[in-house]
Amino acid sequence: MIGIDIGGANTKIVDGDEVIIRYCPLWKEAPITEILSEFDGSAAVVMSGELADCFYSKNEGISFIVNAVREVLPEARFYGTDGRFHTKPVPELAAANWLASADLLRDRYPDSVLVDFGSTTADIIPLFPFEELLGQTDLTRLRKGYLIYCGMLRTPVASLLRSVIINGEVTPLSTEYFASAGDAHLVLGHITPEEYTTPTPDGKEATRDLSLARLARSACADLEEVGEAGAVAIAEAFWKAERSLLEESLKRIGKRPLLAGGIGSRLISSTFGGTDLFDELGHFADALPAYAVREVAERNGI
Repeated sequence: MIGIDIGGANTKIVDGDEVIIRYCPLWKEAPITEILSEFDGSAAVVMSGELADCFYSKNEGISFIVNAVREVLPEARFYGTDGRFHTKPVPELAAANWLASADLLRDRYPDSVLVDFGSTTADIIPLFPFEELLGQTDLTRLRKGYLIYCGMLRTPVASLLRSVIINGEVTPLSTEYFASAGDAHLVLGHITPEEYTTPTPDGKEATRDLSLARLARSACADLEEVGEAGAVAIAEAFWKAERSLLEESLKRIGKRPLLAGGIGSRLISSTFGGTDLFDELGHFADALPAYAVREVAERNGI
């Protein structure tokens, strides 16, 4: 059995001991069927890509994803926010990937809180009591602080920052998509160029020098105008803003043992303490929902 997590930007597949991550932007009508055509047999699937704005509604997105998967994997089963597996498009399939992770980890790490810091979002998930997680939607999780729309790669810098102090002066930032979280985290050493796996805002390479230039551009400047220190100040302010959002959510949940997953697991565990799931699960932690839905399906005899 393979595990599949179909997001709006990335499709993650766990096949045996292998983790496969494909950039698959659904809003560009990405070919899910083509990507999955190299696989066969049974599959356990979760999704969050139904929210992509190429779909009129979540139900339309769910139907598209289910039909695309079942075209090449007719035995696929889909995990829902009711904690059950389904064979047909149903509303409960919307954004259930986080719940699959919780379902897997709840017995191993009772009373912990999982922070899955990915390329686009941060899922903050108290694992106990599990029953209170059932039926939660993206809307309810946003309201509770369980879903934070910032991540390690795709978040526009201007979405969290309005101004930054550069060379002692308060400097407003442009709201254009000039720089991303990937630029900030690359400049700060939180990720490597190889881990910057999404397209950059200007379509150029993911290097530290070019990331510095993109950050400077968010202040309507060339790098020569603000200097490396000015660009780094923007990166530091962005990470401070992200960190504050995470801290606020964790405070609302209360003190619990922390688990960190996703591409940002090392950053989360080094910042807040707790267990880095890469140490526990290896590379599966980077595709946690895909790994989790496969393990939950096998545990349940699906």
